[in-house]
Amino acid sequence: MPPPSSRQITKIRAASRDLVRELGFMNRTIGGTDLSASAVHALIEIGANGRLSSRALSEKLILEKSTISRLIKSLVDRGEVREVRSDQDGRSKDLLLTAQGEKTVSAIARFAERQVGTAINPLSHADRDNIVSGLAGYSAALRASRMSGDADAGATREPLPIDQGYTPGIIGCIVEMHASHYSKLVNFGAAFETKVAAGLAEFATRLDADENAIWHADHDGRVVGSIAIDGQDLGNGKAHLRWFIVDPDLRGTGLGKSLIRQATQFCDEREFRETHLWTLKGLEAARSLYESHGFVLAEEYYGDQWGNRILEQRFVRPHRG
Repeated sequence: MPPPSSRQITKIRAASRDLVRELGFMNRTIGGTDLSASAVHALIEIGANGRLSSRALSEKLILEKSTISRLIKSLVDRGEVREVRSDQDGRSKDLLLTAQGEKTVSAIARFAERQVGTAINPLSHADRDNIVSGLAGYSAALRASRMSGDADAGATREPLPIDQGYTPGIIGCIVEMHASHYSKLVNFGAAFETKVAAGLAEFATRLDADENAIWHADHDGRVVGSIAIDGQDLGNGKAHLRWFIVDPDLRGTGLGKSLIRQATQFCDEREFRETHLWTLKGLEAARSLYESHGFVLAEEYYGDQWGNRILEQRFVRPHRG
């Protein structure tokens, strides 16, 4: 694919500046409130997830820990947010909206819906779809560039080798990675860890089937990344991408891309009609990887199968022959 032209870059930069101004981000407050942009986004994310740790909020808003701490304090002082002791770690706290916070988020949503609805109402259905796909594609490209991109920092690290198949201890390592990561991110506990362990253990007994595979990467004697394709549980020529995770210290090194590439190539070689994956809303780094490899968001819904009620997402990738 040819690199973008100088003219394209200049036009995108100009459009981005115009968008920021028209949405009101140059003002001290936004969203029809007396709140800053970061405060509005914080309330929206806490509301969407129901319960969120400060660390997870920091990752979602791409803000430093000290900035998040000041932001949380201001929202607590205003009565928009309250802190509760984490169910999983008594030393940390989770963030929830208060009744006032829920009213504020509802008001923000009404304001935004009016703003967007009024703006696109005169446009054709095709023009509206172009806006949706264009903004989504640009946002995904920016995320992918940021995550892989600190490219100069990651470029000095040798890519880790990826091994396919079962190896002793891999089940426990992958389960531990998931349990540790998601307990910190969204407060998943025993119900989540138990389901991951049971599902992965059952899947391991079917790895001799040609349509199933698992890959992992090791670093300093421990598993630091994994992904699997289960070609049997969905049926009808559909593959299921499962147990994709990368150690936080190795994100941005290209390991996630390598794992996704292995899995999607496997699916294409075996001519699966579609590949499906289920994930949680808000995991933006993972979403950018999915979308850059052909996955498209198919649906969103609230579920509580993991122990906490949370907004889940299903992505689908059609076969690429």
